[in-house]
Amino acid sequence: MAQAVEEWYKQMPVITRSYLTAAVVTSIGCSLDIISPYHLYLNPRLVVKQYQYWRLVTNFLYFRKMDLDFLFHMFFLARYCKLLEENSFRGRTYDFLYMLLFGGTVLTGIVLLGGMIPYLSESFGKIIFLSNSLTFMMVYVWSKQNPFIHMNFLGLFTFTAAYLPWVLLGFSVLVGASAWVDLLGMIAGHAYYFLEDVYPRMTGRRPLKTPSFIKALFADDTVVVARPDNVRFAPPPAEQLHQD
Repeated sequence: MAQAVEEWYKQMPVITRSYLTAAVVTSIGCSLDIISPYHLYLNPRLVVKQYQYWRLVTNFLYFRKMDLDFLFHMFFLARYCKLLEENSFRGRTYDFLYMLLFGGTVLTGIVLLGGMIPYLSESFGKIIFLSNSLTFMMVYVWSKQNPFIHMNFLGLFTFTAAYLPWVLLGFSVLVGASAWVDLLGMIAGHAYYFLEDVYPRMTGRRPLKTPSFIKALFADDTVVVARPDNVRFAPPPAEQLHQD
């Protein structure tokens, strides 16, 4: 059993393995009182006035106390982060990291701006950890890129992956969790999906280009050329056509 878990862990792609490890270690550290969540949560005042910039990162690593909800989110983090990195971003680890950075920036910006808006400030003021929202963003992006995959929810009903975020949002509401956390992930995910997939097809321009310094971090990555959207199978080589 231990060997199987170790093998499963080693086979994870680098970003998924790193994020999952950081999240688990952070949550265990908080459970054992080695780390205090009060030193991790997002606090704009402490970031700006006391230069505690680490809070912009650490609030994405803590998934609250280690219970069934924690295991639930670890499953979604490991599954959909891995699916995205191994398939949609295969050979483009730098683009995947940039997607996470973009999502984290959008989520942080929404929470900071929402805290300044009357009638919304109270709700946004309660959102001090964005780890669940970032995980939900990955679920949303995966569902948009794989909309026709059939799924089953707890053996109760089947649906296509395009509706997965809405099913999970409904489930969160039923169990009494805050809908804002999931909605923020959906907003960030849709922003990325629109700017990366929809807008380039409409205009021919790609606004979300990964900076060269991030690409330099993964210089050894094998480059995978994406197949055009309107071509299901690649045609045979011209030489083969002439031979036939």
